[in-house]
Order: sequence, then C-alpha cells, then structure tokens
Amino acid sequence: MKLFNTSDSIKNLLPYDGTVNYYGVICSSADQYYERLMHHIAWKNDEAIIFGKHIYTKRKIAWYGDLAFEYSYSGIQKIALPWTSDLLVLKELAETISGETFNSCLLNLYHNGSEGMAWHSDAEKDLKPNGAIASMTFGAQRKFSFKHKITKEKIDIYLEHGSLLVMKDSTQSNWLHRLPPTKTVSHPRINLTFRTILH
Repeated sequence: MKLFNTSDSIKNLLPYDGTVNYYGVICSSADQYYERLMHHIAWKNDEAIIFGKHIYTKRKIAWYGDLAFEYSYSGIQKIALPWTSDLLVLKELAETISGETFNSCLLNLYHNGSEGMAWHSDAEKDLKPNGAIASMTFGAQRKFSFKHKITKEKIDIYLEHGSLLVMKDSTQSNWLHRLPPTKTVSHPRINLTFRTILH
C-alpha cells in the first residue's frame, strides 16, 4: 500500500529567517487514519494556567513518545504515553519524507472551526533548539498562519487532509504561528506534531 508521494522540489514557504516546507497530501490512507486516531487516542481536554487561573479548553490533546517524557507549556506538565502502532507508522512516514527524526508527538483535536490556536512559537525548554517539527493534518482543511516577530509579515497556507508541513531551523525563534478560528468549518481536524524532546 502506497502511503505517500513526494516532490523533489519542495520550496520554503518563508521568505527569510526560517524554513517551512509543505509537502501537500502525503498519506493516501488518510480517511482510515482519521477514524483510528479519533477513536484510539487517549484524548483529554487541554489545560493551561493563564493569569494564575487554571482553565480547560474545548480542544483535546494527547502526548506520546519513546519514553515517559515530561513536557511543559502554559504552566502545565504532561507525561508522554507509549506509542500506538498507528502513531509509529505515521512517525516513520514523517521521518522518511522530511529526513528528520522524532521521539515524541503532541496531538490536537479541534472539533470544529470555532476551536483554534492563538499566535505562539514552539520554543519550550524541553524541545531541541531549532529542531524540526512535523505537522500532519487529518480531517477538516484549515488555514494556518505565520507572522514574523519583528517585521510582522504574514504568510497563510491551507493544510489539507492527509498533508505534511515541516517547520525547522530558526523558524520558532523568528516566527509565530497560529490556527485561526473560522465559522466556515464544521468538521473536526486532528493535528499530529512530531517533535524531538531533549533527554
């Protein structure tokens, strides 16, 4: 079964100060993986501490890895679960296409377009500095945006069902990214972000 297709010339979406490669649809079994991820991942509502207040989001998350990695963001610490067989297949696919290696995956489940992610960069101390982050999308196509931290230049892209986007080099140091909410999307989106946690 063929899982992916690639192009020999994947251009950098960013004009400067980072590298973002979009490979388009790379998984021909996206429908099956969407269903399996929806029903066989240990989803939990995400938590955050904002201005000293403990909140729970509608968006759900899950955290998996090679080891029981501790990962902290928004004031909350998470412990990685052991890989599922589906996640290992998708990790190998992301590694084969990107040429990178990963030891963990943060998953997000957005139930519809009203759920999104505010401007941020993935630069937590637990992450490998300037390490690659491979983002795979299953389900609803959503707009994904980048904004340079100094020039404020913006770049938008629509992430398709079964697609792969890879952020690497100095992207997190120089650019913010977000998943803006939208009223035009009524279906769920599952996002897998494969990362490298420092031991």
